[in-house]
Amino acid sequence: MISPARKRHTTQRELNAWLDRNKLKAFRRNFVLAGIDNLDTVVYLEVSQNREFHMLPKDKLEHIQHCINQLRNSHVLKRWLKERQLSSDEYFSRLQHHKIDSLNSLAAISEDVLQEVTGNDLKMNDYLKIKEGIAELLETDFHMDTMKQLNFLRSNSFNFKGSAVALSAVIVSLITGIIMLLTYNLWGQARTIPTAKTAIFDFFTGKYPAPQYCTVQWDWTEPQPVGKTMTFSIKFFQKNGKPYPVSNADNLLVEILHHGVKVAAVMEVGGTEANTVNVARVSFTVHRAGEYQISVMIGGRHIKGSPFKKQFDAGPIDASKTGFMNFSSTVVCIAGSSHPLTIETRDAFGNLAAYRADQNNYFRIRVRESGSNNKYVPATQIFYDPTHKQLTMHIRMERVGCYQAVVSYGDSKLKNGEFNILVISADDAACVHKNMAKKSQIWYEARLVAYNHEFLDKAKKVFIYISPKQLTVKEFYLKIIGKKLYTYRLCPSTKFYFNGFNNQYEAPVFTIDDGAQPPVVLAAKDRSIIAATFTNFLLKNIGGSETFQDKQTFFNHEVRHLHSKRNHENVSIKIDRSRLLYTSYKATKNFDISEWCKNFEVTFLGEEGQDWGGLKREWFEVLCTELFDPNGSKLFMRFSDSSQGLVHPSCHRSQDLKLKYFEFAGKIVGKCLYESALGGSYRQLVKARFSRSFLAQLIGLRVHYKYFETDDPELYKTKICFIENNNIDDMDLTFSEEEYSTSGQLVKVVDLLPNGSKLAVTDKNKLRYLDILSQYRLVSLVREEVEYFLKGLNELIPDNLLSMFDENELELLMCGTGNYSISDFKLHHSVCGTTPTFNKVLDWFWTVVASFTEEQMAKLLQFTTGCSQLPPGGFMELNPKFQLTAAPTFNTLPTAHTCFNQLCLPDYDSMEQLHKLLLIAINEGNQGFGMA
Repeated sequence: MISPARKRHTTQRELNAWLDRNKLKAFRRNFVLAGIDNLDTVVYLEVSQNREFHMLPKDKLEHIQHCINQLRNSHVLKRWLKERQLSSDEYFSRLQHHKIDSLNSLAAISEDVLQEVTGNDLKMNDYLKIKEGIAELLETDFHMDTMKQLNFLRSNSFNFKGSAVALSAVIVSLITGIIMLLTYNLWGQARTIPTAKTAIFDFFTGKYPAPQYCTVQWDWTEPQPVGKTMTFSIKFFQKNGKPYPVSNADNLLVEILHHGVKVAAVMEVGGTEANTVNVARVSFTVHRAGEYQISVMIGGRHIKGSPFKKQFDAGPIDASKTGFMNFSSTVVCIAGSSHPLTIETRDAFGNLAAYRADQNNYFRIRVRESGSNNKYVPATQIFYDPTHKQLTMHIRMERVGCYQAVVSYGDSKLKNGEFNILVISADDAACVHKNMAKKSQIWYEARLVAYNHEFLDKAKKVFIYISPKQLTVKEFYLKIIGKKLYTYRLCPSTKFYFNGFNNQYEAPVFTIDDGAQPPVVLAAKDRSIIAATFTNFLLKNIGGSETFQDKQTFFNHEVRHLHSKRNHENVSIKIDRSRLLYTSYKATKNFDISEWCKNFEVTFLGEEGQDWGGLKREWFEVLCTELFDPNGSKLFMRFSDSSQGLVHPSCHRSQDLKLKYFEFAGKIVGKCLYESALGGSYRQLVKARFSRSFLAQLIGLRVHYKYFETDDPELYKTKICFIENNNIDDMDLTFSEEEYSTSGQLVKVVDLLPNGSKLAVTDKNKLRYLDILSQYRLVSLVREEVEYFLKGLNELIPDNLLSMFDENELELLMCGTGNYSISDFKLHHSVCGTTPTFNKVLDWFWTVVASFTEEQMAKLLQFTTGCSQLPPGGFMELNPKFQLTAAPTFNTLPTAHTCFNQLCLPDYDSMEQLHKLLLIAINEGNQGFGMA
């Protein structure tokens, strides 16, 4: 017999262990003063009502109560198991293994888990007890709140429905138990539970599906390469050995998993012929190499051999998916030295693929000298690493200069196989190395030859200054008074173009264009050193690679490092839902950067609920809706009435919406980017569909008239396209813009240029007019709004990190990919073309799209509609509808018209060809930048 002292010591040890486990050891004194000395008394504690805990901070109180609630849930579950004469410790341990630690989670247990938990109970007594108990919970709309839990623990019993229900449950249990016992004793097989539709007579005669007798026939032999549609047949039999006529009414489940991710499958159940009534045929498309797990279940039971494991190999190398690791659009080499370039070999679906060289398929590099276009053949060696599926191409260039290179596999260029090679001497390389180490600006003399596509009559003497952040072109008056002419950020949008050699100035010529200001042409003897220094600084700024994935990884690392010294502890904010924007702004108005970097713990006034992450996510989502939906705050607007329209800052906001709200909106976006950079459960996406011209302004790109196609499609279709494609000499158009009131009355005429209303638009200058019009409508009208938005955004995310991306990449970075429903897509689309050939292409299209990842679906939407995000109502709210149209071509790339949401699909000779070319189309132009 255990002594009272030893028992007290044991209970205290259990309490200490629980405090340690939940990081509550610092509050042991509070528990002792509250009279708590064992776990059985902890479950009755409400810390908010106990004076020994009143002095603790709110977040600590909430954490303590959360731990107590978890312990209480466990005690209730154990008591519930014990009342049903089950081995409470054994079954509780098994349930905990499946993360079931309360009655509420037990009520939602799946059939598979329940059968696994009760797997040692061959007579199924415990299985039936738990099943009946769960049925009682569900029938009484059961939910264990705190009061019910405490009453249950104090009374040692819990009456769900009364004695009548209890008696009926006992009778049902007795009858079911007798039937199951007879079944087990008669056949001596593994237990088989008939479905709900099975009659008692059918059960005894064996006329129900018997999983242990079902078979699978595979329509392929292993190993198979990816890229094909695979089919297998399942034959169902009854207990008596006869075919079982399977139908959609049966509880039939086929689940295909690849590395834990569910693969889309199509299933045809049963048939009209005698030999097909018991057959289900399943088809799925394989795109990812590796092991697939295929589970087949009927009536909640796996058939014989399930889950099955099938292996698929990568396909042959595909040039459009194969590319350089740590890609740079300009490769800097030292003359006479070998330079390694690493290639990752992949198949058409992105799987790492084995390299097998033959006379038709091999890697080669073609090099031509910039300016002269003369062919140059570098010394080349290739080494292959079969373990990592990586190939290293070593090239050696003997002659100093700038070259254009193309690397291909067979006759096809690699996805990033076009780049520049800048070959410098060993002395120039040493100079570049010194430049990288200097903390002061480096400068070189040059000549300004041309500006904005117009050559100067006499070249200006200028100086080029380079720092890790920017490149500046200056001129000097009287040799001492400096004037900045042009400044370029060191980011991927700033490009160098090499134009050969200028004999007049005895120097090589190059062009600088950043997409935000007119390009300039310069001649400089030190061009190679300037370009090499620029390239090295750039790669250092973006993490050494120009692909989106690599830049995103580097961006997240830099954001974390930037704010690493700031504590990410909790900070509470209280929000009134009825005045969401105002109270959110007010709650954070006085926050400095360190407080914006803390973890927001949100409380909605008048609502119960502790924020363990869910309330914060909800706040971000509803606040983004309020900020960026034109029907919400009115800070943003659409150029059309369509709910699909992209949102753009509004210059017609009401007087009470101050510019500070745009700064607040920028901080919210910055906060989302910062949280996402932290990763894990902190990841927070911006729920918005921004216009492309607005995104371009955030990263400093120049806005031009092509942005109208996505941002204002009505204007683009009715005006811009007409001017672009027709002779307009007789249109009587001037460099001015008329503004009208909502009632249609002319308010004013705005000159787009000085005296623009008197300057005619002709067929020669119409493109300049369109660009100036885009600057006015998309940029000038909202200049202040964008500046304030950037002010808030840049407090958390510096502009040099944002400028690593283009506008499409920035949207993916901020907004991520949405949740896309293929069934919703199929319900809300239109088709133009009804030929048998196009119908076959459509069937292939749906099979291919069903296998797309969320990122690929985002790119398909971006390619077709101009935005990777769907409207709030999904595909149904796209206006016009997503249209699939037959294109009069064969085996060519699909095309799209974003202003019509139209995807044009050519004819193809196979689904594999459609898949390959569709992926090329939606990925084209989304990654990297090039110096040419």
